[in-house]
Amino acid sequence: MTIFSSEKPENSEKTMILSKPRLIANQRKLINIYSVINNKCSSQAIFRNNLNLPHLPVPSVAQTTEKYLLSVTPFLNNEELNKTKQLLEKFKLETEILQKHLVHRAKNTENWLADWWLTCAYLEYRDPVVVYSSPGLVFPCENFENENDRLAYTAKMILGAVDYKLQIDNDNIPLDKMGKDPLDMNQYKKIFGTCRIPQDKRDGLEFNHDSRHIVIARNNNYFKLQVVNSQGKVPSVSQLVSQLKYILKSSQEVDPPVGILTADKRDNWAKSYITLKQVCPSNAKSVEEIQKSLFLVCLDNPMPEYDGNRRSLGSKQFIHGGGSRGNSANRWFDKTIQFIIGQDGTVGLTYEHSPSEGQPIAVMTDYIVEFIKKDVNLPDTKLEMVPIKLPFEINNAVLKDIHAANTTVDDMVANLDTDSFKFEDFGKDFVKSQKLSPDSFIQIAMQYAFYKIHRVPGAHYESAATRKYIHGRTETIRSCSIESVAFAKTMLQSKSDSDKVAALKSAINSHKKYSIDAVNGFGVDRHLLGLKQVALEKKIPLPELYQDASYARSSHMRLSTSQVATKCDGFMVYAPLTSDGYGCCYNPRPNDINFGVSAFTSNQETSATIYRETLTSCLKEMHDILARSQMSKL
Repeated sequence: MTIFSSEKPENSEKTMILSKPRLIANQRKLINIYSVINNKCSSQAIFRNNLNLPHLPVPSVAQTTEKYLLSVTPFLNNEELNKTKQLLEKFKLETEILQKHLVHRAKNTENWLADWWLTCAYLEYRDPVVVYSSPGLVFPCENFENENDRLAYTAKMILGAVDYKLQIDNDNIPLDKMGKDPLDMNQYKKIFGTCRIPQDKRDGLEFNHDSRHIVIARNNNYFKLQVVNSQGKVPSVSQLVSQLKYILKSSQEVDPPVGILTADKRDNWAKSYITLKQVCPSNAKSVEEIQKSLFLVCLDNPMPEYDGNRRSLGSKQFIHGGGSRGNSANRWFDKTIQFIIGQDGTVGLTYEHSPSEGQPIAVMTDYIVEFIKKDVNLPDTKLEMVPIKLPFEINNAVLKDIHAANTTVDDMVANLDTDSFKFEDFGKDFVKSQKLSPDSFIQIAMQYAFYKIHRVPGAHYESAATRKYIHGRTETIRSCSIESVAFAKTMLQSKSDSDKVAALKSAINSHKKYSIDAVNGFGVDRHLLGLKQVALEKKIPLPELYQDASYARSSHMRLSTSQVATKCDGFMVYAPLTSDGYGCCYNPRPNDINFGVSAFTSNQETSATIYRETLTSCLKEMHDILARSQMSKL
């Protein structure tokens, strides 16, 4: 999930979105899945290609197989490597028809990958979005002296988010670029008003572009609050604070934990969703108002456990909320954006990942953080300002589902370990002073840390944004390479500093080369996915490569990493992709680096704390060999 902000990147890197792909008719260019509009949206031009961006290319099979072989070599012995080479030669022949179909699809769609990626990576994913899919983003911590401070902050946060939404609507946000190339801005238009809809086997996605209300959650109570009137006017801070006080007064009692149903496995939630709405008409209406809202604001109670690390506490609070004894029911996890304000000054958000990558969320975060600092003097506005309680009634069937969801969530909470931290010895400015890529430097440090702990290469996922193409999402940067493993081994041997620096630069250059290929649409993983999807849809046997050890091992990403860069002192955090892996999101700033590190407690080989300690020492070692090498030249 490497993120590119509106700054120069470090890496040269209600619309109902149908849950089933539309058919291509008469060989015309298919309107991309993101452009399918129904009567809940006022404009059919919302997701069009206004920048005239190019279409995502289809790599040649030769390009992909060459890159694939290099990427899998660290995970194979000589015998396995020879077998993989033979399978790759066979793969070139087996995929001739598949490649033709894929190229044909690319010529007849705006983005050949977009709908497949949305459905395969997200809407068909049946584990809970909580922990397994949705990240949390930790804002700079606040120090609320009392509840009035918290409500004043919350009011400004709401106004900042609404103001940003209006800026998006009016096309007033800065255009993101990668070097000189403009980037697709459609993901920004899906931040607000979007909600995932639980369905059996494959979810839907609903976009409410013209919504003018938000929902406040407190003690599992939900309140609808209008924040934009028909003339586009917004309330004043004092008006919002007044209504937030009304909500606090009206939510002293804890309501049934209906929201925790949204944290269950998707098929379970899909069944509970129908049951909940059938209890009474007001339930269905409450669900609809939550789904149609611009975003949620969750006023949280204290987290059940606190070990003194506010960054790790915030990580857990914004990923899962602390379980059934915490704030996990004070959510609606299907909403794209939920701002969370803790009593102790932990503030941030959780976001449902399917409509957007992290960049729009990160850029929005910086906008809101700066907005909150301003002295906001807005006049009172005539609005339907009395908050409307959104009631829920439950019966025995719903109560049974709630108990089951409680168990699921509490198990996930117990299994997720986080150790988020600020690395303060240096930041990206030092790395740039060495004429090295900060992103590649950090990626190689993470590779080195994994190898240092486990003494084996770790398959390593870093996502590259492909937004230079219309409706672009991501491609995988396979950060584990022959060169990164060689560097780790060199560092662990009695080699000279010059040897270590040479190995470091070789690893960084290899990573940077792959990164450039990936952001240009010439990685390995999305092409392999596309060929596989063609085979499935056309009922063509899958090539044998997909059953090879090389494919299984190189796809088992024990390191799931992303650069999510905010200017503010924030960071994103999420769970590992594999049971025996780590999640490691990072925000490289000029003089420090924020890290969100996670692991699963169920695996005895991994530990978030051990990885944090090892990564810290590896970064220092890499700094020191560069510094000593530089000194020796003076």
